[in-house]
Amino acid sequence: MEQLKKTPLFQEHQQLKALMAPFGGWEMPIQYAGGIIAEHRWCREEAALFDICHMGEFLYEGDFEAGGLEGVFTFSVKSIPVGRSRYGFVLNESGGVIDDLIVFRLGLEKAMVVVNAATIANDFSVISSRLTGIASFTDISDVTAKLDLQGPHARAVLTRFFGDELGDIPYFTFRESSILGVTAIISRTGYTGELGYELFLPGDKARELWELLLSDERVRPVGLGARDLLRLEVGYSLYGSDIDQATTPLEAGLNSFVNFAKEFQGKGALLKQQQEGVPRIKVAFKVASRRSPRHGYDIFSREEKVGIVTSGAFSPMLSSGIGIGFVPPAMAAIGSSLTIRHEKVCMEATICELPFYRDGSLRS
Repeated sequence: MEQLKKTPLFQEHQQLKALMAPFGGWEMPIQYAGGIIAEHRWCREEAALFDICHMGEFLYEGDFEAGGLEGVFTFSVKSIPVGRSRYGFVLNESGGVIDDLIVFRLGLEKAMVVVNAATIANDFSVISSRLTGIASFTDISDVTAKLDLQGPHARAVLTRFFGDELGDIPYFTFRESSILGVTAIISRTGYTGELGYELFLPGDKARELWELLLSDERVRPVGLGARDLLRLEVGYSLYGSDIDQATTPLEAGLNSFVNFAKEFQGKGALLKQQQEGVPRIKVAFKVASRRSPRHGYDIFSREEKVGIVTSGAFSPMLSSGIGIGFVPPAMAAIGSSLTIRHEKVCMEATICELPFYRDGSLRS
């Protein structure tokens, strides 16, 4: 337990518990009775249910350009078709990531912004400060619940309870539908690399939906620990570990989520970094054993310290340790050898391509 308390995963759990305390607490534990490895495998093979009610949701209503929303993110909001969503960032003036988020285009002049739990207050303040004030921008986090159903059987479970019409939702597309007598948003998105859905609905219906979905024997609850392991296996960045306000999207290898054809805060810094080159870059590596690299471990090339691990764990799907970290671009070639060190721990690793795990049901 003492070792667990030192990890970013445990710190994230404690931070979210504190964040949700004024609202009656937060139910998602690091693990349920089955344990992290068993929960991880259940998501890869069956259908996992995640309580993600701690996430933040903001509602914007108004003209996207006149109201200022179009200039807030690294992507264009007005070009998102109604019924689709888009991933990207809100940046500081230095190009650092204030948060990574998803915007859902609900209507011609209506959008929902979904942000990370620990950054809700700051995100709302930052985005509000960049709007013109002629549009409505509301924090609806306290009244919005979010449950994630992820895994190869997620579609079959969803259609069993709510009808076949929800079975053909394309990736990064959503539907508004009636669930348990209320309007809900069912989005074909997730954080696991598996076929899955994120379900947004009024907070007072969350427990009823949770219990209904768990009544299917293919569904089990899964906690924060397995979620972190699942996202790492498919190479998704975790805010606060792999990306933060001191890290740009270019350093994190997330260039494809930056639209340089539009204006946004931090664009100048990114253009300068593009021209001069990034000082460091995200790499993925596989350890030559079952040992787990951890956040904060040092990365060496030969006998020179060249970087630091930001995420790491033992991968059940690869039966080896895997990790993400940052090194100078000259040290980032695929196939290069690294040594991961921490105190008396020493493990050999090789830089590899992402994702680590490629056999998920995400696009099925």
